[in-house]
Amino acid sequence: MNTDAAVVVYGATGHTGRFVVAELRRRGVAVIASGRDAARLTEAAREWEGVTVRAAAADDAAALDRALAGAAAVINCAGPFAVTAGPLVAAALRAGIPYLDVAAEIEANADTFAVHAEAARDAGVPVVPAMAFYGGLGDLLATAAMADWTSADEIDVAYGLSGWHPTPGTRAAGEVSHRRRGGRRVRFSGGTLEYHDAPSVTRTWDFPAPTGSREVFAEFSMADVVTIPSHVDVPVVRTHMSVSAAAELADADTPAPEAADESGRSDQTFTVDVVVRAGGRERRATARGRDIYAITAPLVVEAAIRVLSGRTRAVGVASAGAMFDAEDFLRALDPHVTVEFRR
Repeated sequence: MNTDAAVVVYGATGHTGRFVVAELRRRGVAVIASGRDAARLTEAAREWEGVTVRAAAADDAAALDRALAGAAAVINCAGPFAVTAGPLVAAALRAGIPYLDVAAEIEANADTFAVHAEAARDAGVPVVPAMAFYGGLGDLLATAAMADWTSADEIDVAYGLSGWHPTPGTRAAGEVSHRRRGGRRVRFSGGTLEYHDAPSVTRTWDFPAPTGSREVFAEFSMADVVTIPSHVDVPVVRTHMSVSAAAELADADTPAPEAADESGRSDQTFTVDVVVRAGGRERRATARGRDIYAITAPLVVEAAIRVLSGRTRAVGVASAGAMFDAEDFLRALDPHVTVEFRR
């Protein structure tokens, strides 16, 4: 198979990686499946006609170079991203191809901006971290809600999940982040990321119908506290999580997601409600859909296709809202995501 226009999916055999491979193939994009486990890749490839397999460990630069050789772009789906993102970004820059990942780890995303911005800009290579449900979707909603505003006083992103059955990868990434923070919590306040020991606080969030009022953990910080302020002039970004979903995430006995249809999606549903405030005015954008892991596939694949076709607004490291026309991007996600604006 000619792999000149193929996209490498690193972590292709993982829960989210499989959704991404399927979405690329559905959209007619050639795929190179990569990751650390050659046996698992070979076994999975039996299900994927025409998919090339190139195994590579994240700490083996030469192997990563071989995995990316001749490819058009790389999508990193392999966490913990504290381990994989740096080496994969470096390999993409050596190959001169775009890099995208689905990292929800706050520290890993902050590292991508801090460590690779200059090199990516100088190389003219797009690098899009957190192009996923956490980080990417909220950023697109906030950017679209801002519209013609050039700054905001505060932005809130509230997650109304029907439940949260985490994958093993989510649990592993959470453990890494917890260690890196020394058990502290993190927030974006006063224009910077702050680590703190303040206790968790709950509040009621009035999601638009039909979700309605839900108890949420206030400042349950997700990747949006990195992506949104990376390009929006705003001193405060808060993210909130439904209490019931957070409780399932915290429970070690909560099982992994189970497929509820032939595509592999679970029956989990979500509402993401973003409120932007400036000068006493308020704008709102809301997205609804199903399965936070499955929805990452159309998000990151749409991003990859736009990067490869030149439909971008930035060079170097940039989040979804800075890299793309946010409202147009969100509209392109139909029917996977339903979006409403109230400006």
